[in-house]
Amino acid sequence: MSKVLMIQGTMSSAGKSLITAGLCRIFARKGYRVAPFKSQNMSLNSWITDEGLEMGRAQVMQAEAAGISPKAAMNPILLKPTNDVSSQVIVNGKVRTDLSAREYFKYKKKLIPDILAAFKSLEAQADLILVEGAGSPAEINLKQDDIVNMGLAKLLGANVLLVGDIDRGGVFAQLYGTVALLEPDEQARVKGLVINKFRGDKSILDPGIEEIERRTGIPVTGVIPYMHLSLDDEDSLSERLGARTGKVPAPDAADLDIAVVRLPHISNFTDFDVFDEFADVAVRYVTDAKDLGHPNLLVIPGSKNTLGDLAWLKHSGLAGGVIHLAEQRTPVIGICGGYQMLGEVIADPDHVETPENAPAKAQGLGLLPVTTVLEKEKTTRQSSGVIPRLTGTFARMSGKPYAGYEIHMGVTKDKSGAPALFTSGGNVLGTYVHGLFDEKEAAEALVGLLYENKGQRPEAHQEIRDYRAFRELQYNLLADTLEKYMDIPAVEKLFLEACV
Repeated sequence: MSKVLMIQGTMSSAGKSLITAGLCRIFARKGYRVAPFKSQNMSLNSWITDEGLEMGRAQVMQAEAAGISPKAAMNPILLKPTNDVSSQVIVNGKVRTDLSAREYFKYKKKLIPDILAAFKSLEAQADLILVEGAGSPAEINLKQDDIVNMGLAKLLGANVLLVGDIDRGGVFAQLYGTVALLEPDEQARVKGLVINKFRGDKSILDPGIEEIERRTGIPVTGVIPYMHLSLDDEDSLSERLGARTGKVPAPDAADLDIAVVRLPHISNFTDFDVFDEFADVAVRYVTDAKDLGHPNLLVIPGSKNTLGDLAWLKHSGLAGGVIHLAEQRTPVIGICGGYQMLGEVIADPDHVETPENAPAKAQGLGLLPVTTVLEKEKTTRQSSGVIPRLTGTFARMSGKPYAGYEIHMGVTKDKSGAPALFTSGGNVLGTYVHGLFDEKEAAEALVGLLYENKGQRPEAHQEIRDYRAFRELQYNLLADTLEKYMDIPAVEKLFLEACV
């Protein structure tokens, strides 16, 4: 049997995902076979495995940190919100059903056999399994039938590290309150406290650390500094996405301004992380038409609810702004759901996204000569090759290699009736390929054509580093930081101590 350690947090976005990834890299470097696991993930950032199975992007990142191929078993339950009250339920990589929150809470205990089977399959390939919790274990309204925090820790016999976020303030109250709301047997599982995202002089914290250790009887096993890393974010509450949401930049703020429409159900916004690696390129997220400005590139990203987000685009005035910029020759890219929106019509005959009594068809933005029909069966597959011959503004990208993945409900066809993975026309491009720009040549070609569109020579600007090699550097930086600021021998000991 594998040894298990669980990372829980006092709240969402306390840093569980990154700390889990960092520990994966640390113990992999020590020679252990390591695997990540999260029983239930709620995220619109997903990824497709070699087998065509869908899983949360955070566990992909953790698997990469561990130096192994991502498997759907690392995230057996993925919830993808389709609106404010319901989600698509994906089990072991395949869509099982759509449920409201209330329906899911009644249903989720039926998924315990799926969770345990997925975990058991990882035990065949790993010495150590790092398990990530979700939200907080002290959400007392949700503790009954818990399958992702202390309920899972009991099922797996796992010790727990509890992570608090000092950057948001009140970290000692977070840690103490969380422990205090746990049952005595759950408190006994918490073997270490971690203070994350600290800025400043640690000596100022020392009196508080001594007091929290006295009050809880649990040692503080690490005070982790705030880290600026370029690694995948788990969901649309991402700090990085929020930080980059902003107003129209000053004219000299960056050489290239990329504006991404922040759709209500935005998915796979990690498609744009690669552009952070260009020194003179700025990516910002826009929710208001008045903030569109005159970007060098406008992007409509993926969506988990294409028709709902298309209606929001029209209601918010952003649809008119997108069309106006396209008419002014601003380059426009639509990815996945954004691609569908750029077309002429989106039909939903099976009411995949629309209620039974609602219209089953909507007019798109009319910027590409394609039509889309939504279908009940989801397409999930890896996709690679070379970009086909594109016309107009994006011609420079033709023939560049790509390796990404597709996740979409529906088929988009061109005027000939053939399915179209890519469609270009004038200054507009649509594609179903997520991760298209993770390939160095494709990203450089896009940035190069944007400079040419400005009348500048792209060769005069910095080339991007190899994005995959850069991510490896980021994993090592994360691991090096945790090794410096955490008591790793104590953490390793927790793996080796059984907790029943």
